[in-house]
Amino acid sequence: MQRVPQTETQGRVHTSAATVAVLPEADEFDIDLKMSDVRKDTYCSSGPGGQSVNTTYSAIRLTHIPSGIVVTCQDQKSQLKNFEKAFKVLRTRLFDMEYKKYLDEIASQRKTMVSTGDRSAKIRTYNYPQGRVTDHRISLTLYNLSAIMDGEIQEIIDALQVAENSEKLKEGVA
Repeated sequence: MQRVPQTETQGRVHTSAATVAVLPEADEFDIDLKMSDVRKDTYCSSGPGGQSVNTTYSAIRLTHIPSGIVVTCQDQKSQLKNFEKAFKVLRTRLFDMEYKKYLDEIASQRKTMVSTGDRSAKIRTYNYPQGRVTDHRISLTLYNLSAIMDGEIQEIIDALQVAENSEKLKEGVA
């Protein structure tokens, strides 16, 4: 973007650069946790707790075989309550793991879309003093900056589509 700020007394043009990445909206996902993928081990609780410690098999260890995540719980006297709590924790950890994979995938997509972001990697210039917009990829210059900033960008879209179609035709012929 090229502009002359109101605070500029010499009339010099100031240049700014920005990068924008447009990514698809995130789909909601849920974890499909099958009990066949979970190994359940029961054992005696340890530590303080009175009569039920070391006498009943109330502690639970759940191992998610595909990911190797292990969750243990021995908070309650009831094996069922310990199982439910451990299962919730396992489900949460699997969700967090999948969510991290998803975020990493989005980050890698973004890196492929956005170049260095420096001024030499410019795609489009918005020159306010001249009311000009230039798309450097297709050598298109328009002198209606205010209309474009108000959202009237169909002319740019049409020119980009024509350039893309002609590029596809060149690739198909070659």
